[in-house]
Amino acid sequence: MGKNWAMTVGINQYHNLQPLSFAQQDAEAMRDFFVQEIAFEQVYHFTNTSAPIQPDPGAPMVSQPTYGTLRRFLRVRFEQPFLQAGDNFWFFFAGHGVRHGDRDYLMPLDGDPGDVENTAIAISYVSERLRRCGADNVILLVDACRSQGKRAGVGVGSEAQQGVISLFACSPKQSSYEIEEIGQGSFTRALLQGLRLQGEGNCATVERLCHYLSYEIPDLNRRYHKPVQTPYAVVEPACKYHLILLPQRATLQDVNQLKKDALQAEVERKAALAKQYWIRVLAVSPADWEAIQGIERLARQPAVPSAPEQTVSAQKVSAPAPATAGQPEKSASPVSQRRRRRLENKWDRDKELLDSLEQNQNALYEQRNYTSNAAERNNLDRQIEALEKEIEAALARYEATERELAALQRNDAPLPTARAEQPTQRKQERPIIVASATPATTPALPTFDFEVVTLNARGEEKERQRGQADYFSEELGNGVTLEMVSIPGGSFMMGSPEGEGYKSEKPQHRVAVPAFFMGKYAVTQAQWKVVAALPQIERELEPDPSRFKGSERPVETVSWLETVEFCQRLSRKSGREYRLPSEAEWEYACRAGTTTPFHFGETITTDLANYRGTDWEYEGKTYPGFYGSGPRGEFREETTPVGHFKIANPFGLYDMHGNVWEWCADQWHDTYEGAPIDGSAWIENENDNHSQRLVRGGSWLHLPWVCRSAYRDDCSPGLRDDFLGLRVVCSAPRT
Repeated sequence: MGKNWAMTVGINQYHNLQPLSFAQQDAEAMRDFFVQEIAFEQVYHFTNTSAPIQPDPGAPMVSQPTYGTLRRFLRVRFEQPFLQAGDNFWFFFAGHGVRHGDRDYLMPLDGDPGDVENTAIAISYVSERLRRCGADNVILLVDACRSQGKRAGVGVGSEAQQGVISLFACSPKQSSYEIEEIGQGSFTRALLQGLRLQGEGNCATVERLCHYLSYEIPDLNRRYHKPVQTPYAVVEPACKYHLILLPQRATLQDVNQLKKDALQAEVERKAALAKQYWIRVLAVSPADWEAIQGIERLARQPAVPSAPEQTVSAQKVSAPAPATAGQPEKSASPVSQRRRRRLENKWDRDKELLDSLEQNQNALYEQRNYTSNAAERNNLDRQIEALEKEIEAALARYEATERELAALQRNDAPLPTARAEQPTQRKQERPIIVASATPATTPALPTFDFEVVTLNARGEEKERQRGQADYFSEELGNGVTLEMVSIPGGSFMMGSPEGEGYKSEKPQHRVAVPAFFMGKYAVTQAQWKVVAALPQIERELEPDPSRFKGSERPVETVSWLETVEFCQRLSRKSGREYRLPSEAEWEYACRAGTTTPFHFGETITTDLANYRGTDWEYEGKTYPGFYGSGPRGEFREETTPVGHFKIANPFGLYDMHGNVWEWCADQWHDTYEGAPIDGSAWIENENDNHSQRLVRGGSWLHLPWVCRSAYRDDCSPGLRDDFLGLRVVCSAPRT
């Protein structure tokens, strides 16, 4: 079985920064887990009060985590390899972190925030030194987002670490938090809980640990009334996503997945990678005959000249190979250029299909892991098996297109720089980013700042935070723009929990949602007017349909059929596919990592959203204008301009509760029984324009309980009323 070594660092009492409460305790808890529960062979421990360590080789060293001590240890101990293939090295850090000059830094005990470059330690330096240990798995666990009493340090985690599995306590645009009631940071508590799980739902693999943290940390923060905190993971290269971290707890399914990966690597003639996989299989099952045969088979293979196996980093793109010396580069003929463009487009479509199928498969596996009902598990197994066949067929088409592109590259001019590396890359080799701020392949986008407010149960402001999100602007014409916000991919519990909501909002179920872009605001009357003037596709659009006039007010009195026409015209103009959101995308975006009835918290007030805040008398019954223990408010009796309250949710979206209902793509279903779990719209007949369609979010006219994140309602697709509007999404990042 492979070896496990670790380095743990936790700093409470800083010389030049505000002290922390539980960073040292977190590091000590991780050290104790590594040594006492998993039986690691060696753990190097650095805290304010830890004992001297023996670096081996070298004399004993003090272990107080100053700049000099940590730099010297990383330099001396990692100068020569001391582990080998099949081994793991774990690095855990709890303390302050900072983003400076486009680099991520860990702040040591004596770090100076005014002189970061000379007193802090770059995470890239840490990962570079750790990779020298010889282990083929380096796991970076970083809770370096702590400052001002909370663990803040916006930006830490933005820098991809080559060849390292990196798990950060929160996304680069969030803060992480310590929980006084349990004496730990929420990241460390959830991490230890996940690593301790046994049985089928364990976190023995990178994949399952990432998924567990993605929902356990937000839930932990919710239970202890902390703001949203979404963990952030980068698996680089992506071939490590299935690797087994804890062999003692691996399942037969985990081993079989590694065997598949090993055989695939052999087919692709990636001998070094295949050997790594087979060694990992032997770490779990030392007498596995398939693994032994695989390693023997690799040993018998003659050495053949081939291009070196490349590790694909998060942003790296290679230039085309230079022309042979003395020969000019060939110019592609117009026919070849057209053929190349056709193949590139087909390659993109094949890749997107593979992405979608694998996301569906991951969601099914995740749902299966948390299902105890035998009949439901059998049903999920059948779905997984059917999906596996679809993936194999899609992969065959994808690879066939790759081969055509590669042949064209050999026989014609080089592919454009941005595509040069892609034909020889397998999709699975790319870094996998979980809960990231922007898809890894998205070019750098501008950012905007916003404020997020959290309320207590009485509707009083408990906390106000600043957030930041990526976006792009779509120019519509006449000086009108549409701002689209980057929504990170992830998973969430869709629907309402027990004690909240209606039967139509149940059963609550986990859904995996790929990254997408969503309108910062509901579509305004100015935006509608510009798009309505574009050439008709299927039906006419009235340029000014709204009852409550105002260019910055949301457009209303528009039917579902008209909003589909709006999206079609916008798509034709922009060259991107704009559409209505799926119901799952809408709720995921509205919640933005929260699990409370509103993204504001347990209740809502008319100081933050536009809804009926006064009691409503109907048929002798009084319906209250408040929710839970929150206050009554005002009833404005009209829409407000978008962004009127100047408060966004944690994703940077405005007015998700109230103002106007927002149409979704889905057809109405009475419950979530049989609903998709991949974030797609639930549509049984694409050509059916008569079935009831989903609306979400509530409106200026409706009571607060209708404005909850989980509340869903339906309307006829032809209905036009002064509370019906829309918000658009765009699946593809801007190029």
